Amino acid sequence: MAIKAYAALKAGGKLEPFEYDPGELAVDQVEIDIDSCGICHSDLSMLNNDWEMAKYPLVPGHEIAGKVGAVGERVTHVKPGQVVGLGWYSKSCMTCNECMSGNHNLCATAEGVIVGRHGGFANKVRAHEAWVIPLPEGINVATAGPLFCGGITVFNPIIQNDIQPTDRVGVVGIGGLGHMAIRFLKAWGCEITAFSTSPAKEAEARELGAHHFVNSHDSDALAKLADAFDMILVTVNAELDWDGYISALGQKGKLHIVGAAPSVSAAVFPLILRQRSIGGSPLGSPATMATMLEFASRHGIEPVTETFPMTKVNDALEKLRTGKPRFRLVLENDLD
Repeated sequence: MAIKAYAALKAGGKLEPFEYDPGELAVDQVEIDIDSCGICHSDLSMLNNDWEMAKYPLVPGHEIAGKVGAVGERVTHVKPGQVVGLGWYSKSCMTCNECMSGNHNLCATAEGVIVGRHGGFANKVRAHEAWVIPLPEGINVATAGPLFCGGITVFNPIIQNDIQPTDRVGVVGIGGLGHMAIRFLKAWGCEITAFSTSPAKEAEARELGAHHFVNSHDSDALAKLADAFDMILVTVNAELDWDGYISALGQKGKLHIVGAAPSVSAAVFPLILRQRSIGGSPLGSPATMATMLEFASRHGIEPVTETFPMTKVNDALEKLRTGKPRFRLVLENDLD
């Protein structure tokens, strides 16, 4: 049966109705009947071929939630009708050191859902069984999609950096990533300071769970926070006062970058003398994704979303390009 989708036929092109034959379901694959799919800035980057790895026709979409429609004969951990999700990765080799040590998201040959294959702006999608994650009770399938990209992107640093409930954490940016980071860290028990270039976002940041707010344009305010944080999580893709943020880290503090900032330039001595570090991470492993979902279910955490029918995908993309969504856009499948 043909899969119905929306595809761009060229770089920067408008999405158009598109159908394709996925062929026979592999023995280790799961086919998902899509209920909803989030829209991420990475979808825009792929549509525009900003990373020079897009192939057309391109069906974007990698924040997917739905029900299992069919499984390959070797698949045992999910069954038809079960509610599941799928994020950026659709497959990893399962044999390299990274996969064998549980770091599947670092697999050098990991396959992206929308890299060289078709993604979730569709009524169905397929993926290797390891990356299809069951949704626990309490997770809203209508808003779950963004957890599989934006959510895991900001949750993984909490695990990776062994953040403790008593830690003090700064979150730079209150947008699609930052708002989820604040919600996770609040439930984790941390003391949170939100940084934003928009003073108007203070009330919203505090409503999300931030204890403190700093206007990023105020260099004096940042200077007063010397040695204040165990981790600062950067969720924006902009040049920052890197030395200022590094100075705000305490001993062994970590500046963790998940926003695609163009470059980082910083003095080295402040890193050495206080044993501070700069790092980053790409999403998370299937096991970490499952942990994130359990945590989100237990604490009632979900992204703030705006919804469009999938047939209005171009309207949704235009809002992402030119507007300010609050905070993630989600497409509801109306293609069936």
